[in-house]
Amino acid sequence: MAAVEAPEQFFSVRRHGENVVVTVSAEIESLAPNVIEAAAQFVLAPLKANPPTNVIIDLAGVSYFTSEFISFLLRCHVIVKKHFGDLVLAGVSDRVRELLRQTALDTLWAIYVDKAEALNALSGSD
Repeated sequence: MAAVEAPEQFFSVRRHGENVVVTVSAEIESLAPNVIEAAAQFVLAPLKANPPTNVIIDLAGVSYFTSEFISFLLRCHVIVKKHFGDLVLAGVSDRVRELLRQTALDTLWAIYVDKAEALNALSGSD
C-alpha cells in the first residue's frame, strides 16, 4: 500500500498581507477523492483558524479537476464569505474556464489572468 503524499505537494498556501494565495499543483488532477479531501484539509484548517480577507486560488498549473475539487473550492468560498471576503481564481485554463461556465461557477468567482493581477485587484492597486 502506497503512503499518502504530503499535502504541501498538492497545495502551497502563502499569505500576502490580508490575502492568501493557494497555488494548486497539476498533480491534483490525478488524485483519488480521499487524497484530495486530506490535502484540502491542509488548506481549510488555517483558513478557519486565521481567516484572511481574501483567497486567491491559483490554478495556473491545472488543466482540469473533479467534483471533489469543486467541493473544496465551495468550502473555501463559504469560509471566506463568512468573514465578508472574496474568493477569486487566477491562471484558469480554457478547459477549466469551460467547466466553470457549464456549472455557472464562473458567475460566483472573479477570474484573473494570473495571481499577480488578482493580488493587485484585491489590494486596490493598479
